[in-house]
Order: sequence, then C-alpha cells, then structure tokens
Amino acid sequence: MIALQAVTPVALARAVGDLRPEEARKIVSVVHRAPLGAELPASIQGVRKTALAAVRAIGSVPTLEVRAERASAVDPFMKLALATHDAHVIETVRIPLERAGRFSVCVSSQIGCALACAFCATGRMGLERNLETWEIVEQVRLVARGLDRTKGQRVHGVVFQGMGEPLANLDRVLDAIRVMCDPSALAIDARAMTVCTAGVPSGIRRLAREMPNVRLGLSIASARRDVRRSLMPVDRANPLDDVIDAAVEHAQVTRLAPMWAVTPLAGVNDTEDDGRALGELARGFAERAGVRPRISVIPYNAIAEGADDPFTRSDDTPFRAALRSAGFGSHFRYSGGGDVDAACGQLAAKA
Repeated sequence: MIALQAVTPVALARAVGDLRPEEARKIVSVVHRAPLGAELPASIQGVRKTALAAVRAIGSVPTLEVRAERASAVDPFMKLALATHDAHVIETVRIPLERAGRFSVCVSSQIGCALACAFCATGRMGLERNLETWEIVEQVRLVARGLDRTKGQRVHGVVFQGMGEPLANLDRVLDAIRVMCDPSALAIDARAMTVCTAGVPSGIRRLAREMPNVRLGLSIASARRDVRRSLMPVDRANPLDDVIDAAVEHAQVTRLAPMWAVTPLAGVNDTEDDGRALGELARGFAERAGVRPRISVIPYNAIAEGADDPFTRSDDTPFRAALRSAGFGSHFRYSGGGDVDAACGQLAAKA
C-alpha cells in the first residue's frame, strides 16, 4: 500500500495510470486537509469514481501514535514523542520563530543514529532503522494539526536536525521534502527548510543537485582535525577536508550560505586555538565558495544525569573572541526546551 500523505500529485498519477493530473492534485489536497487518521473519502468532487477507486485500492493514510506532548515551562518549545507501527518511539520538536504564530518543526529522519557523536544523546542509542517518507511527513502534519489556525499559527519551516543523520536516509528525506513543498500538500517554502548533517560528502552534493533551494547545516564540532575526530567518529570515514569540499560545491551550485554549527564543550573544543582554527577554515571556505558560512554557536545541553554526562557547558567567551578576531562573527543560537529534553542534542526517545 502507498502512504498517500507521502506522494506528490505527479508521483500519485504515475502510480495510478488512469489518474489525470488535476485529479491527482485534488486527491493529495484532500489527504492533507482531512483530519489526521482519516482515510480517503468515497467521493471527491472533480475526481472520477473509477480513478478514485483505483487510488483507494492501493493507498491508505497511516499515522503515528502520539505517546506524549511535553511543553517547556520556560519557553514555547514543545516535544512530541511519537510511536511507530513497530513500537519504536521517535521525537519531534515544535520550535517557535521570532514572528508570532510561525513555527518550525525539527524532524527525525531515523530511529536512533549510527554516527555516535559524543555530545549527542541520540548517538548513544545506535541505529534501529530509517524512517519511511510518510513517517517524516507525518511529524510535520502532527505538529501542524496542533496549531490554532484562527490565530494565524502555521508551520513556516522544517529543519532536519532531530534523531538520525538525514543524509544517511537521503532518498526518503528528499521525497519528504518534495511532498512538504508541493502546493497541494503542505506548501512549505523550500527556502525555509534546512538539512543538517554530521558530514556525508556524497549526500551534500546530491542535495545541491536535487534540492538547490534547501539550505545546508553542517556540524563542525571543531576545526582541529584530531579534536573533531575524537568527538565525531564519522570524521574517520569522511574527513573534514572532504566534507568542506562538498560544502563548497553545494554553495557554488545553490548560492546559499551554509549554517555551521559548533557546540563548545568545556576544556575540549572551546579554546582560543579552536576559535582561530574555525576562523581559518571559514576564511578558506569563503574564498572558494564565494559566500561566508553562518556560524551558529549552540550551548551544550546535558545528555545524561550527573556523573554520567561526559561534558559540561562552556564559557565560550575566549573561543568566540578568537573567532571574531579572525574576521568571523557568530550567532548564539538559543536552544530551547531543555527542561523537557527537547534542546539540541537531547533527543533520545525517553518519553
């Protein structure tokens, strides 16, 4: 069976040979505007009965079970714990944006993660499986249905920075983006979407080719290679130099400035040397790519209790000062929802 919320009108018409393009658009629109969990109705105005019956024979509209919704007591962030059909739990975060009524959705692309970044709770889980396209799209649909449209609330953007490495599940991530962008489906602007990666060069290049309007986020950790490798084991297979080469190509193709994320850890990657090294890396990137990276400093959020937590949050003043001296400012990203384990690095399906 085809999950009907995970196909574009073009893909649906391709799957059902007798379906006209205008009928496919109407069916996809009905699917995305019906109540969650509702199956396709027996009749849709403007769609032939035979064509609709053919779609109903091969398609359904599955959903994820909402196990918990945890709203932060200190900010408007909310985390959803969602159960899959095979009894796994994934987590999704509703992120408030500066403009009132607008939200971004931080979606998961895998159940767990195989990359084992030392500062990420998801990395401690290991990888169970990739999420299907519909399971990615459904996270956004569930968040959207919790918003009050009468107050002008809506999903403005999507960031692939939840559980998992998006570029390790790229086929389904790209299909999900196509659905989210389609005017008949979720109608979210591709320019309001960001795909974040720990560093998969082949995936970065493919993202540039197939989704040139989607932004790239890159986790750096440290521009000092030995430090980065100790924090991000993926660096052994995909060294930072190779990742930067791919990011340069992405910027040249898309003309979009990438977001570089750094989480300073006390006594690990927060020194003046780290700041200078990152500045040098950014300068070289800008000279080659023609655009400057947007450097985002994310405070460390605890990933375990007490002594089990391997790191502590840094006073990153020397690091940021050295980076600034190298000619690059940085944006301090507020990482909300920490009181409900919804902040960056904390998603681990505890709920």
